[in-house]
Formats: sequence, C-alpha cells, structure tokens
Amino acid sequence: MGIAAGWWAMYFQHSTAMWSAHPDLAAGVVRADGVTATAEVGEQVARFSAVAAERLAGRTESDLPEIQAWRRTFAAMGLKPTQYRCASEALLRRFRKEGELPRIHPLIDLCNAISLAFAVPVAAIDLARVTGDLTVRPAAGDEIYETFSREVENPEPGEVVFADSAGRAHARRWTNRQSGYSAVRAGTSSVLIVAEALHATAATDVTKLAQTVSDELTAIWHTTPISATLTATTPRFPLT
Repeated sequence: MGIAAGWWAMYFQHSTAMWSAHPDLAAGVVRADGVTATAEVGEQVARFSAVAAERLAGRTESDLPEIQAWRRTFAAMGLKPTQYRCASEALLRRFRKEGELPRIHPLIDLCNAISLAFAVPVAAIDLARVTGDLTVRPAAGDEIYETFSREVENPEPGEVVFADSAGRAHARRWTNRQSGYSAVRAGTSSVLIVAEALHATAATDVTKLAQTVSDELTAIWHTTPISATLTATTPRFPLT
C-alpha cells in the first residue's frame, strides 16, 4: 500500500553539529496523545518532590553532577551559568527556596516534578503548534521565538534552539527557555516530552526518566506513549 497523498513523516532530532559538539549528550523522548487538563497529579508531584528534597538536603542544586555538566556546557557556549540556567537548575533553585513549585497544568506539573527528582531539564511541547520536523541545532538568527508574554525575539546566530521546519524556535539557549507559542495549555492533546543530559551517567538516567514519564502518562491519562533514547547513530524520533 502506498503512502497517501499529503502525508509525510515528521521527526524530532538533534543536528549532526550538535552530536559532534556534544558527544556526551543523551536525550530521552516521549510522545503521547490524549492529554487533558483535568487530571489530578498531586500525589505524583509530592512523590517526586520528596526525592528532590532528599537530594538537596545539605547542599544546593549547583552541587549536583547533572547541573554541573550543564553549567560547564553553558560556559563553553559563552553563556554565564549564573545568568542563564538550564531549566532543571532554575526549577531546583526555586524549589529549594520556596519548598514547592506553582501549579500550571497537570502535565507541566508532573514533568516539572520529575525534572526536580532527576535534576535533568524536561521540555513539554504541544505538537499541534509544531510545523514539520523539530530539530535541536545552532540558530541561523532569523528564527522566530515567541515569549510567554507574546513578545517576538530572534535568537543569536549560533545559539542552540529547538527549530521547526517553518523557522519557529520553540526553545532558546537550548535548555534555558521554552517558547510560549508551543507551551502546553488547556486545549493541548498531543505532546512531545524531551529530557537532555550531559553528565557521566546521562544515558542511563534519561532512559530511566523517559520510562518514568511514560509510566506516569499511562497511569494518569490511560494513554500509550512512545519513547526512545536518542544517540548520534539513532538521532531521529518520529512525531507522526
């Protein structure tokens, strides 16, 4: 049977340049449909937050190897680590100071809590807002990035972005800041969840993280997620 006219495959991937520049990178990805904004995730958030609190006992997030690896990477890219923090460091810092994170959407709350527990950045993207392939790559500088306050920015040339085929940047400075354009919201149904790490046990940890996300999605939303761990030799993950 041939492929129907008008159908084409969409992929999430890291560019060859990214794998060459960051050979220690490990990425875990999960795709799921049927997400709703009405689920209750309080028990899960409390459970994963408790893991984070135990890890932070007597130290700060900057002491964790997962965060140290991202700090080194950001510094090598010319980003001041204390000014531009990876998403998991920013979450851990707020959690350590305030004891909890604000509730936004059950999927975001779940992913944030899992990010806290693993100290690994986790992005949740509304796939309905992505056009074509989504590639983690150095920016050309003409990509369109929309903030949560709907302001439009262009990334710096060479800055790492999550860019789709339409030239829209769904994240800036790699794991620093997601776009408001494709943020999970009340009407979101199909999602892509991406976890990236660079520390010594990153491959093992992101594989475990992706499985944890998949298990929780199955239990909470009764969906059947698809997941994978990406490498330089298997860099693509189907979105369709």
